[in-house]
Amino acid sequence: MSDAEAPEPEAPASSEQADSNALLFEKWDVSEIEFNDPSTKRYINVTPIAHTRGRHANKQFQKSQISVVERLINRLMQKEDNTGHKQKTMNIVRDALDIIHERTEENPVQVLVTAVENAGPREETVRLKYGGISVPKAVDVAPQRRVDSAIMYLAEGTYNGSYKTKTSPAEALARVVIGAADYDVQSYAISQKEEKERVAAAAR
Repeated sequence: MSDAEAPEPEAPASSEQADSNALLFEKWDVSEIEFNDPSTKRYINVTPIAHTRGRHANKQFQKSQISVVERLINRLMQKEDNTGHKQKTMNIVRDALDIIHERTEENPVQVLVTAVENAGPREETVRLKYGGISVPKAVDVAPQRRVDSAIMYLAEGTYNGSYKTKTSPAEALARVVIGAADYDVQSYAISQKEEKERVAAAAR
């Protein structure tokens, strides 16, 4: 075959194309995640990257650019034995996603996104002082704070469900995520959300 007839080499894929084809933990497709709550959609970022090495650490108000999976990992790291152990916590989340898939037969990342949407309180209370008297006042919760609170409840539910029990952290995380995604009021995350909104309703 002459040089004139030789096929042209294919152009290398761009970084955007590579990211779109990548899989979270080399297993889960995150390209077609659906969002049911339009108010929190812009604050729940889903990417195939689970560890950005603190890329956004020094940028205020840009934590929403981090994947919701990594934000959950970081929140779990704030609990006792997991402090500073990123790889250990990533393994917990990876195993939890496998358990969620086995039990729901759905994309576990989609289940996690639904859980975060369901667990974020829409109303809470603040303390206002009138002449030395502290009075509770109900206020609406900003979408970004709703996402922050939901992730916190999932992490706290995981800790409470596995601390000093035979339940593994991955199992506890899978339970609390599935419960929140199904809006089970017995789930820790949903019960915390309902309590916040109940107190706020009484303070209107």
